Amino acid sequence: MTFVSSSAISAVDEAYLERAVALAWDARNRGDHPFGALLVAPDGSVAEGLNSTVTDSDPTGHAETNLVRAAGGWELAVLAESTLYTSTEPCAMCAGAIYWSGIGRMVFAFSSAELAAIVDDDGVPPLRLSSREVFERGGRPIVVDGPADLTSAADVHQGFWR
Repeated sequence: MTFVSSSAISAVDEAYLERAVALAWDARNRGDHPFGALLVAPDGSVAEGLNSTVTDSDPTGHAETNLVRAAGGWELAVLAESTLYTSTEPCAMCAGAIYWSGIGRMVFAFSSAELAAIVDDDGVPPLRLSSREVFERGGRPIVVDGPADLTSAADVHQGFWR
């Protein structure tokens, strides 16, 4: 197995997850899908990403892929020691971007299974493949922690998916 679940979500992690959920609300309020993410480097540097699939007319404009692009100038050694916090467990596409970027740890608030239970098929069937399954097939370890027990992570999705 190339991903490791430490189940060690600290109070600091929860604070960053709450910021990711706030970013998801920002995305939702501007008309995009309710997803947000941030990347925190060991020195405290932070990059943020919001979903932009609607406002940019880009189906790859997920919060995590936008975040990986925003952190494109970070050195690989820094990415390996950084933590990505995301409001919802990333999809397979975003998991691939996270994997290829070299990010060493990911913490998520709302699981892909929880999301799948509330999302209706709007003509494009969802790809039901968790980030953990994607990471498991990779060749380098990624620490994955989540889901976190945050009510706010579910709240941002309520009433959005019809």
